[in-house]
Order: sequence, then structure tokens, then C-alpha cells
Amino acid sequence: MTAAAGRPARPVPVGPRSLAALSLVSAVGVSAFGWPFLAPPGSALNAHAQDAPWLFAGLLVLLVAVVAATISESGLGAKAVAMLGVLAATGAALRPIGAGTAGLEPMFFLMVLSGRVLGPGFGFVLGAVTMFASALLTGGVGPWLPFQMLAMGWFTMGAGLLPGAARARGRTELALLSLYGFLAAFAYGTAMNMAGWPFMGALASGVAFDPDGTVPGNLARFVAYCVATSLGWDLGRAVVTVVLTLALGPAVLKALRRATRRAAFETAVTFETAGQPADHR
Repeated sequence: MTAAAGRPARPVPVGPRSLAALSLVSAVGVSAFGWPFLAPPGSALNAHAQDAPWLFAGLLVLLVAVVAATISESGLGAKAVAMLGVLAATGAALRPIGAGTAGLEPMFFLMVLSGRVLGPGFGFVLGAVTMFASALLTGGVGPWLPFQMLAMGWFTMGAGLLPGAARARGRTELALLSLYGFLAAFAYGTAMNMAGWPFMGALASGVAFDPDGTVPGNLARFVAYCVATSLGWDLGRAVVTVVLTLALGPAVLKALRRATRRAAFETAVTFETAGQPADHR
């Protein structure tokens, strides 16, 4: 059985349980990233600002694991696991190529194209697993890793939620993916800035988080922090994502779609008795 006409096959269908799990981890993730703008001045959370990254990191690890398990129950079969392993290993290998050099991170374009072809459910798992694998590869394991896993899961899932998956092809699709990659690269960098900014203490008092400050005041500090520390890095990541999407996108999209068709994720596995014809209903 093949996918319905006009609808691409998805290795991980997003059912009600998966959607509920994704919504839960996203809601908690938004709180974990944005608590400096949600907690009122002088709150107990602000008083324990240095402990918060460990608390949120542990919570996010558990929630990402719950989402992965829930999505797996929805239909993450052997063929999908194999493709997940190949793409995650490729993405993890790509990340160190430009790490530490003006944000030149080629793994982001692969996440955009993979999420586009394989859908939001697979995209979320792929983004999180790829970031985890790359952290093991580069020795970048720390309390920031769960935040990176969640942010990359969102990044890759977003590509799977872009409209026109069954219709947009060619230059239109490349333009859409390039625009998404450009904007999402900045969004990823901003999210990670938000995760680390409250814990920099007095290293840069002019742009550091002020537990007793107002929301507008801290927002101005955060914008100044992003401009001063990561704008060039985020711009490099965004430009590299766009260039690689335009240059390699047609070939990579074609290869991913061919692999998806050959894997036949939506085909049920059946067993036949010798001499009986196959049932292709």
C-alpha cells in the first residue's frame, strides 16, 4: 500500500497522544527558556537563578524522553529508526566542521530538509537526537544540552509544519525552505541566548539579567546582550543554511524523497505462506 495520492508518506505519524506530548514539552520548554520574563521581580525563582538551569535541564530531559517514547509508540518502526540513525549520525558529523567559526554550522540545512520531507513528528525526534549525538561527539555535554535538544527539535519540527508539502516543488520550495532556515537560525540562536543569559551573573553588568529589574528593562538588556555577543554568529548560521539549501537542496530533497518512497513507511508488514500470492490491498 502506498501513501494516498498527493500526500507524502510520513515515517512518524503525529497522533493525538504524540500531539499532546509535544504540546506539553513545548509549554514547559517555553517556561524554561522564558522564565526571566515570566517571573515577577523578587520572586523565589529569581532568588535561585543559579540553580534554575539544573532544574530545568533535568525536567527537559525527562519530557523529551516522554515525547520520544510517545512518538515511538505511534509508529517508529525499524525502517524509521534506521533512517533516524543515518540522518542523526550525518548531522552530528556535520556540526563540528564549522563549530567555533562565526556560526558556520552546516548541520542546520540538513535538519531543515529532513524535517520538510519526513514530517514534524520525525523532525522533532531527529533534531533532539542529532544534537545529543553531536554533543557526545564534541564533548559538549552540560546543563545547556537539554535546551539545545529541545530548541533543535523545534527547529526541525517547524520545517515539517511548513505548508505545501504535497504541492510546492522546485524554486518555490527552495525559496520557502531558505526563508524558514534563515529566520529559524536566528530563532534558535535567540532561544539559546535566553537559556544562558540569566546565569552570566556580573560578568557583564550592563547586559546581565537583573533579578530585581522590570520586564521592559530586562528585555532591553537581553536585546543588547544578543547584539553584543551573538548577532554575528547567528547571521553566519543563517547565511550558511540558506546557501547550502539553495546549492544542495534539490539533490538532498530528491534523495530523501526517494529513500522515503523505497522505505514504504506506511506499508504494513505481512507474512505470506509459501506458494500464496502476496496481498497488495
